[in-house]
Amino acid sequence: MPKRFLVTGGAGFIGSAVVRRLIEQTDHEVLVVDALTYAGNLESLASVAKDPRYRFLRADIRDLDAMRQALADFDPDIVMHLAAESHVDRSIDGPMAFIETNIVGTTVLLQAVLAHYRTLDGERRSQFRFHHISTDEVFGTLGETGYFTETTAYDPRSPYSASKACSDHLVRAWYHTYGLPVVVTNCSNNYGPCHFPEKLIPLVILNALHGEPLPVYGKGENVRDWLYVDDHAAALILVAERGAVGETYAIGGHNERRNIDVVRTICTILDEIQPDEGGPRERLITFVADRPGHDARYAIDAGKIEAELGWRPAETFETGLKKTVQWYLDNRQWWENIRSGQYRGERLGLGNEDGKETA
Repeated sequence: MPKRFLVTGGAGFIGSAVVRRLIEQTDHEVLVVDALTYAGNLESLASVAKDPRYRFLRADIRDLDAMRQALADFDPDIVMHLAAESHVDRSIDGPMAFIETNIVGTTVLLQAVLAHYRTLDGERRSQFRFHHISTDEVFGTLGETGYFTETTAYDPRSPYSASKACSDHLVRAWYHTYGLPVVVTNCSNNYGPCHFPEKLIPLVILNALHGEPLPVYGKGENVRDWLYVDDHAAALILVAERGAVGETYAIGGHNERRNIDVVRTICTILDEIQPDEGGPRERLITFVADRPGHDARYAIDAGKIEAELGWRPAETFETGLKKTVQWYLDNRQWWENIRSGQYRGERLGLGNEDGKETA
């Protein structure tokens, strides 16, 4: 039966992929709640914005009255919580925004959702879910072997991952203490269309197109497990609909790559699709000072979600990356609007000697 999904952060990268999939491939209704901070972009929802099952509310999850009103007006069956400050480098330069949104905002939202849940009865009460979307970065770093699983101990290393770890614990506390039916997912690094261009893959694509340096931290040896965003969106909806209450599901792409290899692959794809008169784009690779506290390796064992819910990623890293590069080539207006604004691809995450946050 069609349900009502309230999606916080639905104008962001992963959130917009979830919303597009919900509108385009299901009969569900969707309310997007987003504060439209720097990474929120309604252009990412343009393809579904005119659908009668789609609604948008500009509101901040830290605003308890606004959250209560949104829940009362829309009366959701499922709340998917994706609103978050999410960039490690920004958390190094300005940690307080991460505390306020990821910790305080999640707590405010939990209080509002709990009050809404307590108004439900019968089957609607039994089917209600609060789905909290998190990251594998809460687990810290891996050595050359091993994988993160749902039972891996938390060991966050950055202000971002620490704030997300706290939000995960809060969500589970609301389940154990107040009986709020929750599910939690921790995912590996996402990539794909509509990705804000401060992250590695879109930044490299756009810099390479403009003949600008391709910054690689340290020696580029850090390893990430890459997950195509549409595969992640499919997994998230599956967990929201069928995940067991109180359970955690780790979602990974089975695509471990060193950062330097990711950058070289992007260069190769662009050289094939749109050759540069200056020569192969690998010439633009520039090694820069490493990020403080840079985790060495992430990798996820996604066996639980495959065994219990039947999910596996449809894209390999190679097929997903080609689709991603082509999307940026075909959607110049989307990223030009961002590059012409406040963010222009500058280096973030250097920190400040006096400990003060940047504006």
